[in-house]
Amino acid sequence: MAVLFAHRPLILVRLATAVSGPQSSVIMGVARMFRVRSLLLIALGGAAVLAGCASQGPVGPAPAPALAPEIPPKIRAEEITGRWGLAAYHKPEDRARTEAAARNQCKQPYVIAMGPTGGVMMHLADSAKVEELRLKGAPGDKTFIGPPGETPGMQDREIISFDGRVMITRFVDPEVNGRYGTSVYVRCAPRA
Repeated sequence: MAVLFAHRPLILVRLATAVSGPQSSVIMGVARMFRVRSLLLIALGGAAVLAGCASQGPVGPAPAPALAPEIPPKIRAEEITGRWGLAAYHKPEDRARTEAAARNQCKQPYVIAMGPTGGVMMHLADSAKVEELRLKGAPGDKTFIGPPGETPGMQDREIISFDGRVMITRFVDPEVNGRYGTSVYVRCAPRA
């Protein structure tokens, strides 16, 4: 629209210089009015464009979703610390035999110790290094053992059953679970 009015002030200025007397000042006033109106239309058009750009929402990254409240684990770290016989099975019908094999492993027990910050010292899958892992709760009274973070995480193992004497776990990652199977921990008798 500003383009339509842009040529009018110039024509009026030429007309005002051709005409002398009181009419020339009227024509000059009309020319100024057209110039002011043109500038106002340009300013309003620019403001409308800027307002359109600003209404497209935030340009930066989306805010991080709020973390779900941490669910306390059904089993405490202190309950699983100690010396354990360890064995594993792939077929459910092998569970009883595997439990007996785990009991025989108490000659060379797998030791689960308390970590310095309240977790348990255990191995992750495919790791020779013992590190502190957390017991993490999940909906449905489930408990997982794994590094801090998402529950269940792909490095976690789920405690399927625990009665204080026998603990059965399986890895969350299907590929790792396929290699390691379902682990059976049998608590070793206290040393004499």
